Amino acid sequence: MATNFDMDALRTMVAGTELGSFARAAVQLGRSQSAVSMQIRKLEEQAGRPLFARSGRHLVPTEAGDALLAYARRIIALNDEAAVSIGATAAAASVRMGLPQDLFEDVMPDALDRFARVRPGVHVEVRAGRNQVLEAEVRAGRIDVAMAFFPAGSDGHGTLIASLPMVWLAPQAAQDVAAATPLPLILFDHPCLFRQGALKALDRAGHRWRLALTTPSLPGVWAALRLRHGVTVRTRHRVPPDIVEVDPSAGLPDLPRIELRLLTADRIHPAAADLREIVEACARRRLA
Repeated sequence: MATNFDMDALRTMVAGTELGSFARAAVQLGRSQSAVSMQIRKLEEQAGRPLFARSGRHLVPTEAGDALLAYARRIIALNDEAAVSIGATAAAASVRMGLPQDLFEDVMPDALDRFARVRPGVHVEVRAGRNQVLEAEVRAGRIDVAMAFFPAGSDGHGTLIASLPMVWLAPQAAQDVAAATPLPLILFDHPCLFRQGALKALDRAGHRWRLALTTPSLPGVWAALRLRHGVTVRTRHRVPPDIVEVDPSAGLPDLPRIELRLLTADRIHPAAADLREIVEACARRRLA
């Protein structure tokens, strides 16, 4: 007789793996930790072999666990798709969204407010991440919807939301920092499209530069600018009022444009589809 895997247990397995903790999965799914543990034990009994092994303080999938995890994502997606096709309600415990930090102050709260009115009670998990990481997470089905930056002309990546110019930025009260030689730079650490664009432009122009500060934090970039440690490169979107574009008289080279694109997983449930539409509308409006 074929084994019938429990759908709720499969959802728990996927949530625990993606969150990196079954304790966090219990909170997200609104269950006790003991109930989650029982579901995983039930799956292992149905599979007839261990699905997870302990690695330090964490549980990681075994080879069998990895195989079942891949099927679990497909089974859940097909289940939800079937429910939608016949008009049944496909409840989603959670939707997962990835965004660059540049959108955290306007697009994210706007989208979350609108989504909460459309889908009350659905948990939203928001992740900040690098462009390459967000794209990989979407392709793997670990994030439903993401916004990410790409080089101009990246037509094979998602839906174009906006094409934006990169600009040189410096503190309003210390424009002279842009005239320093070598040019002090405040940038995200590698890999970063803004960093790549700045360094390529400077190298092509033969303009000497040095890295004054690198950080993975956008607030950290703004703080370093205010302390006059150097200049940076971003778009004009949500630049703090005390940070301004560098005057052309500083002689800094022109920068390329950058694209903001919307990425969507191959199979998403109806709540995630609603989130995708809302995020796209909010981003287009904010970046118009």
